[in-house]
Amino acid sequence: MNINRREFCGLGLAASACLGGAGNLLAEVKKCRSEYKGIQVGCITYSYRSFAPAITPKDIIKYTLEGGLGTLELKGETIEPFVGKGKDFKPAKIKELRQMFDDNGISIHIVKMGGPDGYRAEILHGLGATCVTGEVPDPKKPDEMKRVAENLAKVCEKYDHFFAFHNHTQIDALTYDGDWFKASDKLKINFDIGHYVAATTDDKTRFIDPLDFVEKYHDRIFSIHLKDRTTKANKSKNLPFGKGDTPLKELFPFLQKKGYRPYCDIELEYGIPKGSDAAKEVKICNDYCRIASGC
Repeated sequence: MNINRREFCGLGLAASACLGGAGNLLAEVKKCRSEYKGIQVGCITYSYRSFAPAITPKDIIKYTLEGGLGTLELKGETIEPFVGKGKDFKPAKIKELRQMFDDNGISIHIVKMGGPDGYRAEILHGLGATCVTGEVPDPKKPDEMKRVAENLAKVCEKYDHFFAFHNHTQIDALTYDGDWFKASDKLKINFDIGHYVAATTDDKTRFIDPLDFVEKYHDRIFSIHLKDRTTKANKSKNLPFGKGDTPLKELFPFLQKKGYRPYCDIELEYGIPKGSDAAKEVKICNDYCRIASGC
């Protein structure tokens, strides 16, 4: 199945079984919540960074609705200015913030704002999320990985939530086989499938197909970051969905067939074309995911 950019831009209502026109965005997102045959597609709000410095909750809601999405990985840069931190932290503002998203049919499943602690846990639970994300420690430093994992495991057990490790190109097929990852079942994986492809080398003992990776760790993968990158041999480029070496169009039928249900979050990292913007591009990525899922 080949899906090109022109097909995305010209989809319209006839090709959209789940998403309606602009006048019905809210109603349709509430109805569909960008769940395509069981696969929940959302977005990490990092995708909207080009709209900075003003990325308020109202901005994020607007962009999310424009993209036809119903769920988010919400970054702290949107949360903390609203709820405050330190002596300025106002717990009641968390309820207000959640209500803003609830009223617009948007749920938050992950909060990305540094390592978990009591402050972050209160925000996490208040927003209805269940997971915090952060970077995988350096695999070349096993002692550090063990220390970080054990500390995170204690906090996750104390505050009853998950922590999902996000990867750039530092991981390989064996990274999560180490004892460090066995510290707690509350330690999960935020698998960036594009970055993993970009880290491909010729050393076959240290790389497996991304879909095989998903199968191997499916019970520990909380979410998957969606982007399309080329392999290292092809210069590890970030490209529009369907243009790189990442098996995005194969991912959705694979997840459906296997019955795996991680959150799948668009992370816009390719260059935004002239005349477009981040919200429009996220919508194009979402359309790709919907068509790839067979919806």
